[in-house]
Amino acid sequence: MGWVLLGTGLLLALYTLLRHGLRSAPRPRARPELRGRTAIVTGGSSGIGAATALELARCGARVILATRSARRGEAAASRIRRETGNNEVLFMHLDLASLCSVRAFASTFLRQEPHLHLLINNAGVSIGGTTEDGFSLPFQVNHLGHFLLTQLLLERLRSCAPSRVVIVASSAHCAGRLHPESLGRPPSGLFSTFQDYCDSKLANVLHARELATREQGTQVTCYAVHPGGCCGSDEKQYVYGGWAWAWWCITDTQRISLEIMTLQPRCEDVETAEGVAITVTGVAQVKIMTEKELLAVACEQFLGKNVQDVKNVVLQTLEGHLRSILGTLTVEQIYQDRDQFAKLVREVAAPDVGRMGIEILSFTIKDVYDKVDYLSSLGKTQIAAVQRDADIGVAEAERDAGIREAECKREMLDVKFMADTKIADSKRAFELQKAAFTEEVNIKTAEAQLAYELQSAREQQKIRQEEIEIEVVERKKQIEVEQKEVVRMEKELMATVKQPAEAEAYRIQQIAEGEKVKQILLAQAEAEKIRKIGEAEAFVIEAVGMAEAEGLKLKAQALQKYGEAAQLALVLDALPEIAAQVSAPLSKVNEIVILSGEKGSTMSDVNRLLAEVPASVRAITGVDLTKLPLFQKATEAKE
Repeated sequence: MGWVLLGTGLLLALYTLLRHGLRSAPRPRARPELRGRTAIVTGGSSGIGAATALELARCGARVILATRSARRGEAAASRIRRETGNNEVLFMHLDLASLCSVRAFASTFLRQEPHLHLLINNAGVSIGGTTEDGFSLPFQVNHLGHFLLTQLLLERLRSCAPSRVVIVASSAHCAGRLHPESLGRPPSGLFSTFQDYCDSKLANVLHARELATREQGTQVTCYAVHPGGCCGSDEKQYVYGGWAWAWWCITDTQRISLEIMTLQPRCEDVETAEGVAITVTGVAQVKIMTEKELLAVACEQFLGKNVQDVKNVVLQTLEGHLRSILGTLTVEQIYQDRDQFAKLVREVAAPDVGRMGIEILSFTIKDVYDKVDYLSSLGKTQIAAVQRDADIGVAEAERDAGIREAECKREMLDVKFMADTKIADSKRAFELQKAAFTEEVNIKTAEAQLAYELQSAREQQKIRQEEIEIEVVERKKQIEVEQKEVVRMEKELMATVKQPAEAEAYRIQQIAEGEKVKQILLAQAEAEKIRKIGEAEAFVIEAVGMAEAEGLKLKAQALQKYGEAAQLALVLDALPEIAAQVSAPLSKVNEIVILSGEKGSTMSDVNRLLAEVPASVRAITGVDLTKLPLFQKATEAKE
């Protein structure tokens, strides 16, 4: 895929070169009048942006150069004002690689400028990298930064309609591919930078189409343009200690050495301030500085030249300053203080060399001599003075040495006597100290022996005390064990005897309680049963009684209604039952013997029995036979 993209890029470049190189130049057109209109050109300090800003200024527009470099932006604005005579060409800082810078630019512009009629999104890069916002450098500079800028200024464009947005795209958008999941991230691969550039240009075209669709009817138009083949920016890119992309057959690349260069400046027969001609040689270490602006200056001066040419220019500059300084100093000043002389040369030559982008690392004086023996004469005088001073110094040294030797001998004897005295004192002190040490050792030995015996007794006492304590502890432990054994046995007894007995007692108690409850419930049930039976029997008796009473009532009513006939019928009806009741005992008798007294008779007994019949009938039927006329007649007849 990478080779395909490379081939596509080469074909596009070749097509552009052929198309724009072979066709005839377009006929010039009259410049439109743009006075009173305000335009913003991003990247307007160089290349297509600078050419666009120049033409807009020639048409009388107020042009805002929105660029990242203040130096280049101010220089471009000054150049355009000078060439066109239009003083309304201004610079404003804008770094599209920082979204914060985009917002700051929009805020400043809206606060300072009341109108905006033309927004040209021209700035673009093709080198790789990542911005502070986390996006790939080409995608943010070429698309995201311009997208945000357009959105922030869209209301001002609408209020100043008719207005226009121009997005400088490229035919490289045909090779672009946008994936939402990786949008704004650097693509991977061998030609990732070129692919990132193509993706950003595709985003430019899509942005232009969508903005044109949304702004229909608002008199805000939007266009995406392909500028065609051009050399692009005239800004030079300086790279040291790294790498950069270069288009084959298109990009011009040149090298310049940054190595340290050793120079040997030499000034022959230069007259000093006293008119003495001397020759001075020195050694200088110089190199091209790597700061961006100074490196640019050095490249402007020396790019395309070899190292020797650079050395010659710097060497001539150093030698010129060396000659001028020699003419202001005396031979003695130069000869006696070479370091100060070399320092003076460095300080004077450094500004001029620095303006060429060269830094003086070191400069030292190597040799100073003359052809008239002036320096040697200075040396002879100095030598004679030195020899004289040396002889005087030797004599004084010998004298001082003799005096010092005698003093040293005396001091030696004094030291020897003092040393012997100190030795005797030391021996005496040693013996005394030795005796004292011996006495102290004996005392300490006796004390130690006594202390040992005392300590031994104490230790024995402690041991015995510890043994007693151990016995006490053992006894306590034994008591605790026995107590725990008693507790265990109690728990075992409780678990094996008491608890089962309690459980059995509880079980029996529960059974008795259950039986008690059962008996109570049975008694209550039996009582309830008896009560219910009694109530039922009482109800039956009551019902029977009421029925009998009702029957008697009805019989009484019938008796009253029908008179004697009814009463006779009742008696007749009751007689069989009476007879049955009377004869029931007699049914068990084989024979009846009636015995009567002397004065009695059988007839009288029969009469007595018959006399008891009305009472029985009355008890059974409730009919009083004695009140019946028939019975009364029978009774009267008997009487």
